[in-house]
Amino acid sequence: MSLELVLITGMSGSGKSVALRALEDAGYFCVDNLPPELLIPFVDLEQGRGQRRVAIAMDVRSAKSLPLVPAQLRELMDRGVAVRPLFLDATTDTLVRRFSETRRRHPLSKSLSETGADQHRAVVEAIELERELLADLREHAHAIDTSVLRASQLQDYVKSLLSTPHAQLTLVFASFAFKRGIPVDADYIFDVRMLPNPYYEPELRDLTGLDAPVAAYLQASEEVDEMYADIAAFLDHWLEPLARNHRSYVTVGIGCTGGQHRSVYLVEKLAEEFGQRWTTLKRHRELSSR
Repeated sequence: MSLELVLITGMSGSGKSVALRALEDAGYFCVDNLPPELLIPFVDLEQGRGQRRVAIAMDVRSAKSLPLVPAQLRELMDRGVAVRPLFLDATTDTLVRRFSETRRRHPLSKSLSETGADQHRAVVEAIELERELLADLREHAHAIDTSVLRASQLQDYVKSLLSTPHAQLTLVFASFAFKRGIPVDADYIFDVRMLPNPYYEPELRDLTGLDAPVAAYLQASEEVDEMYADIAAFLDHWLEPLARNHRSYVTVGIGCTGGQHRSVYLVEKLAEEFGQRWTTLKRHRELSSR
């Protein structure tokens, strides 16, 4: 059995330590803030010790040597290591709020004596710089949007991702509400707000797309059937090429106004259909945040 390496990178304040704790609970040997120069020697050491599952977190404090990482990961994969890179992300507003609440300084922010608006601007500028420095790592990893996730939800999601088979593409269908923002981790977004809305039916308003009366209401609509068929046809056409391109995860976001009825129903239906051919996960962002 080859060694499995989970590499966690991402934005400061996005929850990397939370994800690392989840992996530690799941039996991974975990190391936080490993310098990139030590990645391959560390993997060699742990293989020699007989470790089977290792998780490493890196962040922007190693910015000068982070460009080494993509080539290092390719080398490890060529040597048979099962590499699973995860990138934790969140909206800029969310990250600014988290730094404000914890009163922590962003790793890239300069020592400032200013307060108020100047301090806020400094944090935003540091976050924007961090996005630029980490862009290449994000491109080679599966992104997870933690903007509206509680710590326990992030831990559960990381564990569910890593419970899927490594050697094949995993589809993640995610419902969301446009009014709460587009998930930053989605590879594809489908807007279904033009479909009939069960919210305007008094007997359906407090239900969700998981409930049979809502499903029956939406099944009776030709527009809903057409939307489902169009999304399914798009995925049918492109999933095989994505898999051949060695994509490990593809996240498909389905958004409606409130993230409660239409998007939930379509995620359930798509996951049922594509789960017969691909490893499939479901996320209902607004339902889990209730």
